[in-house]
Amino acid sequence: MNQKGFTLVEMLIVLLVISVLLLIAIPNVTKHNSFINKKGCDAFIKTVEAQVQAYEMEEGELPKTMQELKTEGYIENTTCPKGDEVIINDDGTVEVDSSQS
Repeated sequence: MNQKGFTLVEMLIVLLVISVLLLIAIPNVTKHNSFINKKGCDAFIKTVEAQVQAYEMEEGELPKTMQELKTEGYIENTTCPKGDEVIINDDGTVEVDSSQS
């Protein structure tokens, strides 16, 4: 009887190759994840800066807090993609809240 199929040794070799590929790929993905989060936070800060300027032009004054921008509909959330809070300084500059760390 001639049956076709994979032997146990062949299946183990395939699993070994897949495991090696995963061991190579996962560290690269996690390394790039922090880079992507930083870029996302930088982009969010630039967006908030633009909304601060729009608020100042329409209202005639700088917003006091991020919540004020959110309440008025200028932004949807007050945190970076990685979860860090963003604040507006008295001079209208926007930055990540360093007091949280």
